[in-house]
Amino acid sequence: MSIKKIYLIRHGETDFNLKGIVQGSGVDSSLNTTGHRQAALFYEAYKGIAFDKVYTSVLQRSIQSVQGFLDLGIPHEQHAGLNEICWGTREGTLITPEEDAYYYDLLRRWNQGETAECIEGGESPDLVAARQLPFIELLKSRPEEETVLICMHGRAMRILLCNLLNYPLHCMDKFQHQNLCLYELDFTGSMFAVKKYCDVAHLEELAK
Repeated sequence: MSIKKIYLIRHGETDFNLKGIVQGSGVDSSLNTTGHRQAALFYEAYKGIAFDKVYTSVLQRSIQSVQGFLDLGIPHEQHAGLNEICWGTREGTLITPEEDAYYYDLLRRWNQGETAECIEGGESPDLVAARQLPFIELLKSRPEEETVLICMHGRAMRILLCNLLNYPLHCMDKFQHQNLCLYELDFTGSMFAVKKYCDVAHLEELAK
């Protein structure tokens, strides 16, 4: 039985990440110096993998995070379904528990199962999960792409993992993430299984 290997990463650090500013699908930020270094370290660790395809969102921080692989000539597709959740009126703002009780209360309600609730001016987890489904069907329909690299965004990645692994969306925060972390999954043709969970071993040099 052929196994499809999926390498799923979150984009590298941006200045918005560094400063704690909300960036969603409406904020097309670039990687900062640390983010480019994270991308380079991931490339060095995984450049020997024979990827058949690279998939990213349409946002530049996801594309910049895999630029080393694109420079090798690996086929690349962008999909808006992989974009980050739209955080609505909170995008581009600094969020703290003291300043925005609404934001943190909404996250709490999502974790309690109210995943159809949209953030003010933005999306709900249910809406993000729905827009990811065409991409998932595309991924499943291409057995010839035996090894793929996907780069996307933190909240959207949590939702995608729930979609792939058949977890209810209120469990999404069980999937931790960091900038340029890796989830490695196998797809048997009928189910997905996680082989690496939020792996950042490739970034050890940055911690020295």
